[in-house]
Amino acid sequence: MKGAVVSPPPLPTTGSGLPVQFVVTTTGDYQQLAQIGSEMVRQATGSGRFLFVDNDLKFDTAQTVVDVDRSKAASLGIKMSDIGSALATMTGGNYINLINITGRAYQVIPQTPRTFRLTADQLGQLYVKTASGSPVPLSNVVSVKSEVIAQALPRFNQLNSTTISAVMAPGLSVGDGLNYFQELAAKVLPAGLSVDYAGGSRQYAQEGNALVVTFGFALIIIFLVLSAQYESFRDPLVILVSVPLSLIGALVPLAIGLSSFNIYSQIGLVTLIGLITKHGILMCEVARERQEQDGLNRRQAIEAAALLRLRPILMTTAATVIGLVPLLVASGAGSASRFSLALVIVCGMSVGTLFTLFVLPVIYTVLAADRLGLKERISAENRAISELN
Repeated sequence: MKGAVVSPPPLPTTGSGLPVQFVVTTTGDYQQLAQIGSEMVRQATGSGRFLFVDNDLKFDTAQTVVDVDRSKAASLGIKMSDIGSALATMTGGNYINLINITGRAYQVIPQTPRTFRLTADQLGQLYVKTASGSPVPLSNVVSVKSEVIAQALPRFNQLNSTTISAVMAPGLSVGDGLNYFQELAAKVLPAGLSVDYAGGSRQYAQEGNALVVTFGFALIIIFLVLSAQYESFRDPLVILVSVPLSLIGALVPLAIGLSSFNIYSQIGLVTLIGLITKHGILMCEVARERQEQDGLNRRQAIEAAALLRLRPILMTTAATVIGLVPLLVASGAGSASRFSLALVIVCGMSVGTLFTLFVLPVIYTVLAADRLGLKERISAENRAISELN
């Protein structure tokens, strides 16, 4: 009998059980399903990727089957109820009455002595009466055979199933385990069998792409808000240029193995979008004002904005990075999750700030709206209207 002790997930989930739960389903029989599950467990154990692997479908339970020859019993005039009573008497399956002993009620359960019920073959030593009243050995109308069955016949989504549960080896994530089982299933599963997920793995598979959707919505909302603020679709594009650059910086430590890509690092990436966007807003807002009020062109305006906003940008970055240092050096319970969150934000802010100071001004001179030309066109239109009047 196998067992495993694992820590509960850091965040509440809808499932229970081991971290990796890979389900194989079919409409066929359980024997084939058990063989496939055992083969997948064997290969997964030998891969070295898992500390523990097991499946819930095993044909390892002995069962004795009693087959009654109904035709022969009827010809001898033996009632099925008599056969059932004889079997119940031997196995002690029910009670016949209650007895009062010292004021307490006890069940009366008739049962054959233990020496006569040690093996299944001893069932034939019992006697039942025929219609004529003569005793006949039970072995004349009953045959006994042994077979191996499963402890349970699991089902998943109304299909016959076997669930392979596993605990990953240190340094590997649930995603690595699910990817391994997907590749293994593509090799060993015959036609007609399908795969699914249970427990926390099901939630991971269903919500694993939620990060992309969250990023998309975050960028869309920021773009629409900035478009309404600047009354332009070009200036927000310039501001958002620093976002992918900062995300690249945040993903570098994850790529070299300093931390895993988990829910906390995903939260850090979403937070990073808002933080790094603020740098672009600081520069583009001043550049816009310099174009409209001082009549500077785009290059002159962004140069002036970069010089004016250099200190606020550096101070914002320094305050954010220094404030997250305690999370980077934290130890004890929960330190790994805090480290993942802080590492993403610190690296993303540091790299994103450099790109904001050196790359964003170049992009601004190319993509930003020419407020000077717009101002001149508006002035020309106003003069033309005045002359007409």
